[in-house]
Amino acid sequence: MAEAYIIDALRTPVGRRGGGLAAAHPADLGAHVLKALMARTGVDPAAVDDVVFGCLDAVGPQAGDIARTSWLAAGLPEEVPGVTVDRQCGSSQQAVHFAAQAVLSGTQDLVVAGGTQNMSMIPIAFASRRAAEPLGLTEGPFAGSTGWRARYGDQPVDQFHGAELIAEQWNISRTDMEEYALRSHRRAVHAADTGRFARELVPYGDVTADEGPRRDTSAAKMAALAPVVSGGRLTAAVSSQVSDGAAALLLASEQAVRDHGLTPRARVHHLSVRGEDPVRMLSAPIPATAHALKKTGLTIDAIDLVEINEAFAPVVLAWLEETGADPARVNVNGGAIALGHPLGATGCKLMTTLLHELERTGGRYGLQTMCEGGGQANVTVIERL
Repeated sequence: MAEAYIIDALRTPVGRRGGGLAAAHPADLGAHVLKALMARTGVDPAAVDDVVFGCLDAVGPQAGDIARTSWLAAGLPEEVPGVTVDRQCGSSQQAVHFAAQAVLSGTQDLVVAGGTQNMSMIPIAFASRRAAEPLGLTEGPFAGSTGWRARYGDQPVDQFHGAELIAEQWNISRTDMEEYALRSHRRAVHAADTGRFARELVPYGDVTADEGPRRDTSAAKMAALAPVVSGGRLTAAVSSQVSDGAAALLLASEQAVRDHGLTPRARVHHLSVRGEDPVRMLSAPIPATAHALKKTGLTIDAIDLVEINEAFAPVVLAWLEETGADPARVNVNGGAIALGHPLGATGCKLMTTLLHELERTGGRYGLQTMCEGGGQANVTVIERL
Protein backbone atom coordinates (compact mmCIF):
# COMPACT_ATOMS: atom_id res chain seq x y z
CA MET A 1 0.00 0.00 0.00
CA ALA A 2 1.26 3.47 -0.88
CA GLU A 3 2.27 5.82 1.92
CA ALA A 4 2.42 9.59 2.25
CA TYR A 5 5.20 10.66 4.58
CA ILE A 6 5.71 13.98 6.34
CA ILE A 7 9.36 14.93 5.97
CA ASP A 8 9.34 18.26 7.77
CA ALA A 9 7.03 21.06 8.90
CA LEU A 10 7.81 24.67 9.73
CA ARG A 11 5.95 27.87 10.53
CA THR A 12 6.54 31.53 11.12
CA PRO A 13 5.72 32.98 14.51
CA VAL A 14 2.12 34.18 14.54
CA GLY A 15 1.79 37.95 14.63
CA ARG A 16 -0.97 39.88 16.33
CA ARG A 17 -3.22 42.20 14.37
CA GLY A 18 -1.14 45.30 13.73
CA GLY A 19 1.91 43.55 15.17
CA GLY A 20 5.33 42.59 13.89
CA LEU A 21 4.10 40.84 10.73
CA ALA A 22 1.37 43.33 9.80
CA ALA A 23 3.39 44.96 7.00
CA ALA A 24 4.73 41.70 5.58
CA HIS A 25 3.37 40.83 2.14
CA PRO A 26 1.55 37.49 2.51
CA ALA A 27 3.57 36.07 -0.38
CA ASP A 28 6.74 36.97 1.49
CA LEU A 29 5.45 35.21 4.59
CA GLY A 30 4.80 32.13 2.45
CA ALA A 31 8.17 32.47 0.73
CA HIS A 32 9.92 32.64 4.08
CA VAL A 33 8.71 29.22 5.23
CA LEU A 34 9.19 27.71 1.78
CA LYS A 35 12.86 28.72 1.66
CA ALA A 36 13.39 27.39 5.18
CA LEU A 37 11.61 24.13 4.37
CA MET A 38 13.70 23.50 1.27
CA ALA A 39 16.90 24.37 3.12
CA ARG A 40 16.18 22.17 6.12
CA THR A 41 15.09 19.12 4.14
CA GLY A 42 17.93 19.45 1.62
CA VAL A 43 15.57 18.51 -1.20
CA ASP A 44 16.31 19.86 -4.67
CA PRO A 45 13.42 22.34 -5.10
CA ALA A 46 13.19 21.44 -8.79
CA ALA A 47 12.06 17.94 -7.75
CA VAL A 48 8.89 19.28 -6.12
CA ASP A 49 5.84 18.34 -8.17
CA ASP A 50 3.42 20.93 -6.83
CA VAL A 51 2.85 23.54 -4.12
CA VAL A 52 -0.63 23.58 -2.55
CA PHE A 53 -1.41 26.55 -0.29
CA GLY A 54 -4.41 27.59 1.72
CA CYS A 55 -5.51 31.24 1.75
CA LEU A 56 -8.83 33.03 2.31
CA ASP A 57 -9.85 36.46 1.08
CA ALA A 58 -7.87 36.18 -2.13
CA VAL A 59 -7.85 39.87 -2.98
CA GLY A 60 -5.08 42.43 -3.39
CA PRO A 61 -1.75 40.95 -2.22
CA GLN A 62 -3.43 37.61 -1.54
CA ALA A 63 -4.91 37.31 -5.05
CA GLY A 64 -3.42 35.72 -8.15
CA ASP A 65 -2.73 32.19 -6.80
CA ILE A 66 -0.56 33.01 -3.82
CA ALA A 67 0.88 29.49 -3.70
CA ARG A 68 2.61 30.19 -6.98
CA THR A 69 3.53 33.74 -5.98
CA SER A 70 5.04 32.59 -2.67
CA TRP A 71 7.17 29.95 -4.38
CA LEU A 72 8.49 32.44 -6.92
CA ALA A 73 9.00 35.13 -4.28
CA ALA A 74 11.21 32.60 -2.49
CA GLY A 75 13.48 32.47 -5.55
CA LEU A 76 12.60 28.84 -6.20
CA PRO A 77 12.44 27.14 -9.64
CA GLU A 78 9.93 28.54 -12.11
CA GLU A 79 9.03 25.08 -13.45
CA VAL A 80 7.33 24.14 -10.16
CA PRO A 81 3.61 25.09 -10.18
CA GLY A 82 1.34 26.12 -7.33
CA VAL A 83 -2.36 26.11 -6.55
CA THR A 84 -4.37 27.91 -3.88
CA VAL A 85 -7.18 26.27 -1.88
CA ASP A 86 -10.10 27.85 -0.03
CA ARG A 87 -11.96 25.62 2.41
CA GLN A 88 -12.38 28.53 4.76
CA CYS A 89 -10.52 28.10 8.07
CA GLY A 90 -9.47 24.58 7.07
CA SER A 91 -7.84 25.69 3.84
CA SER A 92 -4.27 24.63 4.59
CA GLN A 93 -5.40 21.45 6.33
CA GLN A 94 -7.14 20.70 3.05
CA ALA A 95 -3.88 21.57 1.30
CA VAL A 96 -2.26 18.78 3.33
CA HIS A 97 -5.06 16.46 2.24
CA PHE A 98 -4.65 17.30 -1.43
CA ALA A 99 -0.87 16.94 -1.20
CA ALA A 100 -1.15 13.59 0.58
CA GLN A 101 -3.78 12.36 -1.86
CA ALA A 102 -1.52 13.21 -4.79
CA VAL A 103 1.27 11.19 -3.20
CA LEU A 104 -1.01 8.30 -2.21
CA SER A 105 -2.39 8.14 -5.76
CA GLY A 106 1.09 7.68 -7.17
CA THR A 107 0.73 10.65 -9.50
CA GLN A 108 3.21 12.84 -7.57
CA ASP A 109 6.16 12.13 -5.31
CA LEU A 110 7.10 15.40 -3.59
CA VAL A 111 4.42 17.96 -2.75
CA VAL A 112 4.55 21.01 -0.50
CA ALA A 113 1.43 21.86 1.49
CA GLY A 114 1.18 25.21 3.21
CA GLY A 115 -0.77 28.34 3.85
CA THR A 116 -0.33 32.06 4.34
CA GLN A 117 -2.54 34.86 5.61
CA ASN A 118 -2.11 38.49 6.59
CA MET A 119 -5.30 39.45 8.39
CA SER A 120 -3.86 42.80 9.44
CA MET A 121 -3.61 43.70 5.76
CA ILE A 122 -6.74 41.92 4.48
CA PRO A 123 -9.48 41.69 7.16
CA ILE A 124 -11.73 38.63 7.28
CA ALA A 125 -14.48 38.64 4.62
CA PHE A 126 -12.90 41.70 2.98
CA ALA A 127 -12.73 39.95 -0.38
CA SER A 128 -16.45 39.23 -0.64
CA ARG A 129 -17.39 42.77 0.44
CA ARG A 130 -14.91 44.42 -1.94
CA ALA A 131 -16.10 42.28 -4.88
CA ALA A 132 -19.78 42.90 -4.16
CA GLU A 133 -19.72 46.68 -3.73
CA PRO A 134 -19.03 47.68 -7.36
CA LEU A 135 -21.85 45.38 -8.43
CA GLY A 136 -24.33 47.04 -6.11
CA LEU A 137 -24.73 43.87 -4.07
CA THR A 138 -25.43 44.20 -0.36
CA GLU A 139 -26.46 40.70 0.66
CA GLY A 140 -23.93 38.11 1.80
CA PRO A 141 -23.03 34.89 -0.04
CA PHE A 142 -26.05 33.00 1.34
CA ALA A 143 -28.91 35.46 1.66
CA GLY A 144 -29.32 36.14 -2.04
CA SER A 145 -29.96 32.50 -2.95
CA THR A 146 -33.59 31.44 -3.28
CA GLY A 147 -32.55 27.81 -2.84
CA TRP A 148 -30.68 28.62 0.36
CA ARG A 149 -33.63 30.64 1.71
CA ALA A 150 -36.03 27.82 0.91
CA ARG A 151 -33.88 25.37 2.85
CA TYR A 152 -32.55 27.46 5.75
CA GLY A 153 -34.79 30.52 5.87
CA ASP A 154 -33.36 33.86 6.90
CA GLN A 155 -31.35 32.69 9.89
CA PRO A 156 -28.10 34.56 10.48
CA VAL A 157 -25.12 32.73 8.98
CA ASP A 158 -21.95 33.85 10.68
CA GLN A 159 -19.36 32.41 13.02
CA PHE A 160 -20.46 34.37 16.09
CA HIS A 161 -24.05 33.21 15.73
CA GLY A 162 -22.85 29.64 15.25
CA ALA A 163 -20.67 29.79 18.36
CA GLU A 164 -23.55 31.19 20.41
CA LEU A 165 -25.79 28.36 19.19
CA ILE A 166 -23.20 25.80 20.31
CA ALA A 167 -22.85 27.42 23.73
CA GLU A 168 -26.64 27.36 24.11
CA GLN A 169 -27.16 23.80 22.85
CA TRP A 170 -24.38 22.29 24.99
CA ASN A 171 -25.19 24.54 27.96
CA ILE A 172 -21.70 26.02 28.06
CA SER A 173 -21.56 29.02 30.37
CA ARG A 174 -19.49 32.13 29.92
CA THR A 175 -17.49 31.07 32.98
CA ASP A 176 -16.77 27.67 31.38
CA MET A 177 -15.50 29.40 28.26
CA GLU A 178 -13.34 31.87 30.16
CA GLU A 179 -11.78 29.12 32.25
CA TYR A 180 -10.91 27.29 29.04
CA ALA A 181 -9.49 30.46 27.43
CA LEU A 182 -7.34 31.18 30.48
CA ARG A 183 -5.95 27.65 30.31
CA SER A 184 -5.12 28.16 26.62
CA HIS A 185 -3.06 31.25 27.44
CA ARG A 186 -1.28 29.55 30.32
CA ARG A 187 -0.43 26.52 28.20
CA ALA A 188 0.86 28.70 25.37
CA VAL A 189 3.04 30.77 27.70
CA HIS A 190 4.44 27.60 29.28
CA ALA A 191 5.15 26.09 25.85
CA ALA A 192 6.99 29.22 24.73
CA ASP A 193 8.97 29.52 27.97
CA THR A 194 10.09 25.90 27.87
CA GLY A 195 11.16 25.98 24.21
CA ARG A 196 8.50 23.65 22.86
CA PHE A 197 8.07 25.77 19.72
CA ALA A 198 11.77 26.35 19.10
CA ARG A 199 12.29 23.72 16.40
CA GLU A 200 9.13 24.49 14.45
CA LEU A 201 9.54 28.28 14.33
CA VAL A 202 11.33 30.21 11.59
CA PRO A 203 11.80 33.77 12.93
CA TYR A 204 10.71 36.51 10.55
CA GLY A 205 12.90 39.57 10.97
CA ASP A 206 12.58 40.79 14.53
CA VAL A 207 9.57 38.55 15.20
CA THR A 208 11.03 35.50 16.91
CA ALA A 209 8.07 34.29 18.97
CA ASP A 210 4.28 34.15 18.82
CA GLU A 211 2.82 37.52 19.76
CA GLY A 212 -0.61 36.36 20.94
CA PRO A 213 -0.23 34.77 24.39
CA ARG A 214 -1.14 37.16 27.18
CA ARG A 215 0.92 36.63 30.31
CA ASP A 216 -1.09 39.15 32.29
CA THR A 217 -4.60 37.92 31.50
CA SER A 218 -6.83 36.69 34.29
CA ALA A 219 -10.33 35.44 34.98
CA ALA A 220 -11.23 38.89 36.33
CA LYS A 221 -10.04 40.66 33.19
CA MET A 222 -12.00 38.27 30.99
CA ALA A 223 -15.13 38.66 33.08
CA ALA A 224 -15.00 42.45 32.63
CA LEU A 225 -15.30 42.30 28.83
CA ALA A 226 -18.54 43.11 27.05
CA PRO A 227 -20.20 40.36 24.98
CA VAL A 228 -19.61 40.39 21.23
CA VAL A 229 -23.38 40.33 20.74
CA SER A 230 -25.63 42.05 23.27
CA GLY A 231 -27.04 39.45 25.63
CA GLY A 232 -24.72 36.74 24.36
CA ARG A 233 -22.08 34.65 26.09
CA LEU A 234 -19.16 35.20 23.72
CA THR A 235 -16.48 37.81 24.28
CA ALA A 236 -13.20 38.54 22.54
CA ALA A 237 -11.44 36.63 25.34
CA VAL A 238 -12.99 33.30 24.29
CA SER A 239 -12.50 33.85 20.56
CA SER A 240 -9.53 33.20 18.29
CA GLN A 241 -7.22 36.12 17.63
CA VAL A 242 -6.92 37.99 14.33
CA SER A 243 -3.43 37.05 13.17
CA ASP A 244 -0.75 36.95 10.49
CA GLY A 245 1.54 34.06 9.58
CA ALA A 246 2.48 31.17 7.31
CA ALA A 247 3.35 27.48 7.57
CA ALA A 248 4.45 24.67 5.23
CA LEU A 249 5.05 20.91 5.17
CA LEU A 250 6.87 18.62 2.74
CA LEU A 251 5.12 15.35 1.89
CA ALA A 252 6.86 12.53 0.06
CA SER A 253 6.21 9.11 -1.42
CA GLU A 254 8.27 6.02 -0.58
CA GLN A 255 10.05 6.44 -3.92
CA ALA A 256 10.94 10.04 -3.14
CA VAL A 257 12.20 9.04 0.30
CA ARG A 258 14.58 6.58 -1.37
CA ASP A 259 15.58 8.83 -4.24
CA HIS A 260 16.37 11.85 -2.06
CA GLY A 261 17.70 10.08 1.00
CA LEU A 262 14.96 11.51 3.24
CA THR A 263 14.03 10.51 6.77
CA PRO A 264 10.25 10.56 7.31
CA ARG A 265 9.06 11.91 10.63
CA ALA A 266 5.44 10.74 10.34
CA ARG A 267 3.02 9.05 7.99
CA VAL A 268 -0.46 10.19 7.08
CA HIS A 269 -2.73 7.57 8.63
CA HIS A 270 -6.14 9.01 7.74
CA LEU A 271 -7.72 11.89 5.80
CA SER A 272 -11.39 12.84 5.71
CA VAL A 273 -13.76 15.79 5.66
CA ARG A 274 -17.42 15.94 6.64
CA GLY A 275 -20.19 18.50 6.75
CA GLU A 276 -23.26 19.25 8.86
CA ASP A 277 -25.56 22.16 9.79
CA PRO A 278 -24.14 25.26 8.04
CA VAL A 279 -26.08 27.66 10.27
CA ARG A 280 -24.63 26.27 13.49
CA MET A 281 -21.54 26.00 11.31
CA LEU A 282 -18.81 25.32 13.88
CA SER A 283 -19.85 21.96 15.37
CA ALA A 284 -18.81 19.82 12.38
CA PRO A 285 -15.62 18.57 14.12
CA ILE A 286 -17.88 16.39 16.29
CA PRO A 287 -19.38 14.19 13.53
CA ALA A 288 -16.17 14.48 11.51
CA THR A 289 -14.15 13.00 14.38
CA ALA A 290 -16.68 10.21 14.89
CA HIS A 291 -16.46 9.42 11.18
CA ALA A 292 -12.66 9.36 11.22
CA LEU A 293 -12.48 7.09 14.25
CA LYS A 294 -14.97 4.69 12.69
CA LYS A 295 -13.02 4.60 9.42
CA THR A 296 -9.70 3.98 11.16
CA GLY A 297 -10.92 1.61 13.85
CA LEU A 298 -9.21 3.78 16.45
CA THR A 299 -10.78 4.90 19.70
CA ILE A 300 -10.41 8.41 21.06
CA ASP A 301 -8.24 6.95 23.84
CA ALA A 302 -5.78 5.69 21.22
CA ILE A 303 -5.12 9.26 20.11
CA ASP A 304 -2.14 10.59 22.01
CA LEU A 305 -2.51 14.26 21.07
CA VAL A 306 -5.25 16.37 19.52
CA GLU A 307 -5.11 19.77 17.85
CA ILE A 308 -8.61 21.18 17.43
CA ASN A 309 -8.73 24.77 16.30
CA GLU A 310 -9.91 27.14 18.99
CA ALA A 311 -12.05 29.27 16.74
CA PHE A 312 -14.15 29.84 19.85
CA ALA A 313 -14.01 28.14 23.24
CA PRO A 314 -17.46 26.47 22.88
CA VAL A 315 -16.27 24.66 19.74
CA VAL A 316 -13.66 22.77 21.74
CA LEU A 317 -15.78 22.34 24.88
CA ALA A 318 -18.68 20.79 22.94
CA TRP A 319 -16.24 18.53 21.07
CA LEU A 320 -14.68 17.38 24.35
CA GLU A 321 -18.08 16.56 25.78
CA GLU A 322 -19.22 14.58 22.75
CA THR A 323 -15.97 12.67 22.12
CA GLY A 324 -14.98 11.99 25.73
CA ALA A 325 -11.40 12.97 24.89
CA ASP A 326 -9.00 13.62 27.75
CA PRO A 327 -8.55 17.43 28.00
CA ALA A 328 -4.95 16.82 29.07
CA ARG A 329 -4.21 15.56 25.54
CA VAL A 330 -6.00 18.36 23.68
CA ASN A 331 -4.27 21.59 22.59
CA VAL A 332 -1.55 20.93 25.13
CA ASN A 333 0.46 23.98 24.03
CA GLY A 334 -2.51 26.30 23.83
CA GLY A 335 -4.58 27.10 20.79
CA ALA A 336 -5.89 29.91 18.64
CA ILE A 337 -7.42 31.78 21.58
CA ALA A 338 -3.88 32.37 22.81
CA LEU A 339 -1.69 31.75 19.77
CA GLY A 340 -3.83 33.22 17.02
CA HIS A 341 -5.64 32.02 13.90
CA PRO A 342 -4.11 33.25 10.62
CA LEU A 343 -7.02 31.69 8.71
CA GLY A 344 -5.47 30.15 5.59
CA ALA A 345 -2.28 29.15 7.41
CA THR A 346 -3.76 27.67 10.58
CA GLY A 347 -4.27 24.14 9.26
CA CYS A 348 -0.58 23.69 8.50
CA LYS A 349 0.38 25.60 11.64
CA LEU A 350 -1.55 23.13 13.79
CA MET A 351 -0.12 20.17 11.87
CA THR A 352 3.39 21.53 12.41
CA THR A 353 2.85 21.82 16.16
CA LEU A 354 1.18 18.40 16.32
CA LEU A 355 4.14 16.72 14.61
CA HIS A 356 6.73 18.35 16.86
CA GLU A 357 4.75 17.65 20.04
CA LEU A 358 4.30 13.97 19.13
CA GLU A 359 8.06 13.76 18.79
CA ARG A 360 8.68 15.57 22.06
CA THR A 361 6.30 13.36 24.03
CA GLY A 362 6.89 10.09 22.20
CA GLY A 363 3.22 9.76 21.22
CA ARG A 364 2.15 7.60 18.30
CA TYR A 365 -1.10 9.04 16.91
CA GLY A 366 -2.07 12.68 16.53
CA LEU A 367 -5.48 13.90 15.36
CA GLN A 368 -6.20 17.34 13.95
CA THR A 369 -9.60 18.84 13.22
CA MET A 370 -11.01 22.29 12.49
CA CYS A 371 -14.41 23.89 12.16
CA GLU A 372 -14.89 25.59 8.80
CA GLY A 373 -17.31 27.92 7.07
CA GLY A 374 -20.35 26.20 5.61
CA GLY A 375 -20.50 23.69 8.48
CA GLN A 376 -17.51 21.55 7.48
CA ALA A 377 -14.55 19.94 9.24
CA ASN A 378 -11.39 18.20 8.10
CA VAL A 379 -9.84 15.42 10.17
CA THR A 380 -6.25 14.28 9.73
CA VAL A 381 -4.64 11.48 11.73
CA ILE A 382 -0.86 11.19 11.56
CA GLU A 383 1.38 8.47 12.99
CA ARG A 384 4.81 9.40 14.30
CA LEU A 385 7.62 7.22 12.97
